[in-house]
Amino acid sequence: MSGPDRSGRVTESAVLQALHWGPGQRIDVRPRAGILVIVPAPAGRHVVGSRGELPLPAAVRKMCGVVAGQPLLLAAFPSQDLLVIHPARTVARLLADLHVQAIGGGCAG
Repeated sequence: MSGPDRSGRVTESAVLQALHWGPGQRIDVRPRAGILVIVPAPAGRHVVGSRGELPLPAAVRKMCGVVAGQPLLLAAFPSQDLLVIHPARTVARLLADLHVQAIGGGCAG
């Protein structure tokens, strides 16, 4: 879990280490179904910062509902060399759906 600063940067060193992404790594940041998908890209428009900060472009933040100070769930997929960032509202929606499925029509017992 991490939260973006006012400039839309996120820093989470453990995730970057798992992906073997260091400062200077060029990346591509794209919105997909309310989440952000980040992949390394030799011609990527964005770069991992010198202190390991990931820049999240304003347009992508707006499309995905990312707000400064609100938590983000970062999920690294090293075998696929990608990072998925789930905004708080997406996590809340997914958990609400899961709870409805788990509870169903009421409590048993």
